[in-house]
Amino acid sequence: MKITKIETEIKQIELKTPFKTALRTATHVEFVRVRVEDENGHVGIGEAPATKAITGEDIEMILSSIESVKEQFLNQTCRNSLSLLHSGCDIGSSAKAALDIAFVSLDAKQKNRSLAEQFCIEDFAPIKTDITISLNEAGVMLSDAKKAYAEKKEILKVKVGSDILHAVDVIRKIANFLPQAEILVDANQAWSFEDSLFFVNNMLGVKIELIEQPVVASDLESLKKITELSHIPILADEVVFTLIDAKKVMESKSANMINIKLMKCGGVTKAIEILEYAREKKVTCMLGSMLEGPYSINIALYLAFAYRDVIKYVDLDSPLLYKEPPSELDFTFNGCEILLKK
Repeated sequence: MKITKIETEIKQIELKTPFKTALRTATHVEFVRVRVEDENGHVGIGEAPATKAITGEDIEMILSSIESVKEQFLNQTCRNSLSLLHSGCDIGSSAKAALDIAFVSLDAKQKNRSLAEQFCIEDFAPIKTDITISLNEAGVMLSDAKKAYAEKKEILKVKVGSDILHAVDVIRKIANFLPQAEILVDANQAWSFEDSLFFVNNMLGVKIELIEQPVVASDLESLKKITELSHIPILADEVVFTLIDAKKVMESKSANMINIKLMKCGGVTKAIEILEYAREKKVTCMLGSMLEGPYSINIALYLAFAYRDVIKYVDLDSPLLYKEPPSELDFTFNGCEILLKK
């Protein structure tokens, strides 16, 4: 069955509260939604948010990128379209991801399969996502962490910034008041090498699961040194976009774990390549996301279930941050537990 129509639109979803990291502040999720239809009326939907600070793409760039290449997919099969997308399209990774998700979803529809069947999922036991604690004053962050924990969201991904004393203070406070919580520290490239070691040395006796991307992505040498010196596992995020990046980081022992995001690698197809490598090499992964819409989160959740043996950490909490719950998801959230809808 051949693709006959590709349409795009810009969508927004309001957040409960502002989302703050070392890189940006957001009050709503803004993303491009792409709708792909075939000759028999089957529809696949993909999405990509604007994360210029990470992927270099804003909304208009994603939109124009998709519009500039969509004609070459018309009258093509999903299989051919995926091949063309990943071999001959010089567009950004987020734009690729939106099209990739749409093509993969359409392919499943054409085969009369659910995405669970498409990804050969057998184990439907609940998985758990973290919940983001946005960067703010220490007292506000502690209050937010306590509230999340009271709502059974006990895996806390705490955003910290360039003020290393603030980072030490807030993590110590949260760990002290919530000793049973799992704390993931996300610096979003905000620290220097010296700051990173200062933080690590001030966390002796403090229970932390990991530190995510402490230094700028371009400074792989410092990341490797921090990994060697840290008693806390280091997770590589912005330094890992592609399978080549993942291999480089793990083979050089520059981090203990990698964070895979559909918007960085170019969609489901490329994420699976990295996950298969991780499975083969026994690499521990986080499956992460940007602030995203429901369809891109939906398909990432299927991947999280399908690769639960290599994905130790799931960072797919965008729906928990929406002001209104989404109707498009195939999953329900109970605290931090994620279950497939029946």
